[in-house]
Amino acid sequence: MQSLKSRLIYGMIGGMVVLLIVFDFVIYNMISRAMYNQFDTSLESAAHIISASTERKGYGISFEIDINLIPEFAGNTKTAFYQFWKENGTSIRKSPSLDNEELIRFNPEEYHAAAFQSFVMNDGRSFRAVALHFQIHEDSDKPTAPETLTLVVARYAGGLLSHLSFLKYLLSIASAVIVGLVCAVATLVVKRGLEPLSSVARQIENIGENNLKSRISDQNLPTEILPIQKQLNSLLARLDASFEREKSFNANVAHELRTPLAGMRSIIDVTLMRQRDGDEYRNALSDSLSITNDLEELVNKLLMLARIESGQTTFSKEQINISDLIDKCWRPLSDKAVEAGIVFENRLDKNLMLNSDTMALSIVASNLLDNAAEYTNQGGKIWVTAQKSETGIEIIFENTGSQLTEQQAQTVFDCYWQGDKARSSTGVHFGLGLALVKQIVELLGGTIEAHTNDLFSVRIYLPFV
Repeated sequence: MQSLKSRLIYGMIGGMVVLLIVFDFVIYNMISRAMYNQFDTSLESAAHIISASTERKGYGISFEIDINLIPEFAGNTKTAFYQFWKENGTSIRKSPSLDNEELIRFNPEEYHAAAFQSFVMNDGRSFRAVALHFQIHEDSDKPTAPETLTLVVARYAGGLLSHLSFLKYLLSIASAVIVGLVCAVATLVVKRGLEPLSSVARQIENIGENNLKSRISDQNLPTEILPIQKQLNSLLARLDASFEREKSFNANVAHELRTPLAGMRSIIDVTLMRQRDGDEYRNALSDSLSITNDLEELVNKLLMLARIESGQTTFSKEQINISDLIDKCWRPLSDKAVEAGIVFENRLDKNLMLNSDTMALSIVASNLLDNAAEYTNQGGKIWVTAQKSETGIEIIFENTGSQLTEQQAQTVFDCYWQGDKARSSTGVHFGLGLALVKQIVELLGGTIEAHTNDLFSVRIYLPFV
């Protein structure tokens, strides 16, 4: 896999090479076309001069001027030739310097137009020719029908081709030099441009599990890398919080287990200090069983949280009457609430239905109602309402007597969080119920949030599907 540096360098060089190829092609074609146009214009002018000075003499033709006085057709340089043909293809005159050779014969597409063509003579030299159709009259007093002739004038094009070859060479050399410079400049620019990434990498390398509170500096970072820096710092903050929760989790588990185990050991030690009757042993075993049940409840909640977090829990959905489910979950708590003078109101529509998992929603409702019954003030009130939307249902659990701040309300779903900082309820409340509620609600595709303002409220949103 190529590095980012290599990709950028190769991309810049490749792009420059493509641009140079296009540039060279355009420049070469523009200059080549201009040089050919200049050459062809001169060649066509010579052909018009020759055709204009041509007249018929009997079965042949003659020139009004001495064509040999034209420098390029004079002497034995053999750099320019001309040749005439009749319409039937018979050659009637050609340059003496052609000797036994013949020029190529080709016809213009239109009568008044000139046609151009390049060819190679028998000696290997390159020529450029122009062909013209024109009519001539016999030089006599008697009127005669005009005769159409084809004139081909050719000129040596070696100089033109040599100039074009030099142009190709010059463009190739210039392009090669530019590509070399681009390679050097691209390497330097990319190296300096990626230096901030190297700086970020070095900072990340220095961050370990013991210094997760360190953050990546945004000093001298380009704008494009700032989002990465911010996301990395956000990730570090989440990792730091996760590590802190893990440390707190371990401490809390140890605390929650130590207290009931210490109580059980105390019961056993006291019971074994002397011989006791059957009732005393029975009471000791009953107290130990109660502590064991609490420990079993703690372990079960931990196992359920572990299964949910690892994705091992699956839910089967069915139509549920929410009002009936709330009533069913409240019944085990009603006696305790009556003793505390707490009033409970189920304000849900009796026909409110939701497609969800019965067991999962029962766990959610039971934990929320139990939490409300535990912390509602003496003679307070608990009620449940719901709001239905096009996409789902929002179920709201509210109770009086809240002593939490809004900041504390945002942490009630953390494992082992308890409003009782003295942990006087250790062994009774484990701080796992609301954490379990949050995991289940999210697994069902919903959301949950808690707020407090004299009243403590938990809002659960569950989609219809």
